[in-house]
Amino acid sequence: MSDAADAVASLREDRAFTFDDRDFARVCRLIRERAGINLGPSKRDMVYSRLARRIRTLGMERFCDYLDHLERHPEDEDQAFINALTTNLTSFFREEHHFDAFEKLLRNAGGGPHSIWCCAASTGEEPYSIAITACETFGTLRPPVRILATDIDTGVLETAARGVYPLERIATLSAQRQRDYFLRGTGPNAGLVRVKPELQALIEFRPLNLLGDDYGLRGGFAAVFCRNVMIYFDKPTQHEVLRRIAPLLGPDGVLYAGHSESFAHAADVVTACGRTTYRAARAGDRR
Repeated sequence: MSDAADAVASLREDRAFTFDDRDFARVCRLIRERAGINLGPSKRDMVYSRLARRIRTLGMERFCDYLDHLERHPEDEDQAFINALTTNLTSFFREEHHFDAFEKLLRNAGGGPHSIWCCAASTGEEPYSIAITACETFGTLRPPVRILATDIDTGVLETAARGVYPLERIATLSAQRQRDYFLRGTGPNAGLVRVKPELQALIEFRPLNLLGDDYGLRGGFAAVFCRNVMIYFDKPTQHEVLRRIAPLLGPDGVLYAGHSESFAHAADVVTACGRTTYRAARAGDRR
């Protein structure tokens, strides 16, 4: 759900739960500790709207009771708390210039196999776009790539793994791409499409918190898509995450960032090599 939709929903709420400055400050601290997300004052209505649903579900009466429960029993509620406050806006081939650059990278990299990491997979449109690009580059539904798609939100990962979308989600794709990579539902599934099994087979979906102590990844990635997630982190957190990602890039690996993300403050870790694209910094880059 978008922030605008949350604001409208919040205005319609009866404000059945007391939600004061102390509660909001507590939410901000907890989500930053757990997911690195920085919430400004403008997110207050969004926080109320999304967490009020959890409070109702749990049969509680006050925000402070819910937050007490969260801190006392993180193993029970942490994931639901994170899922509730994670914003997931995505689409197929969003910021399309990156996929043009990615195609060139694959063509120049040779036969493979190539490992790709999508750090913020959301509901799957981005990793499936990566897979489609690989298929088109190599002219086969079985290209020499393996795609790891991760996200902190387990709910959206379930949607991504299913690979089922309303027909309008692929409306911006060419008719050729729609035919080549999607199956249209019929009968009770009319109005839905499913990603072809061959495309799904290229992707492993896995939960991962970019603030976690150990990603558990071997590295050597030809490309890492970490787009439109760093905007939720402050600069020290961005630097720390980049410091963990950069060593996982292969020798010629490329990091793709979102259109509004700039990592000039992390020049000791990554170096710009194109339009919102970066490679791991090397000795002499800052000379």
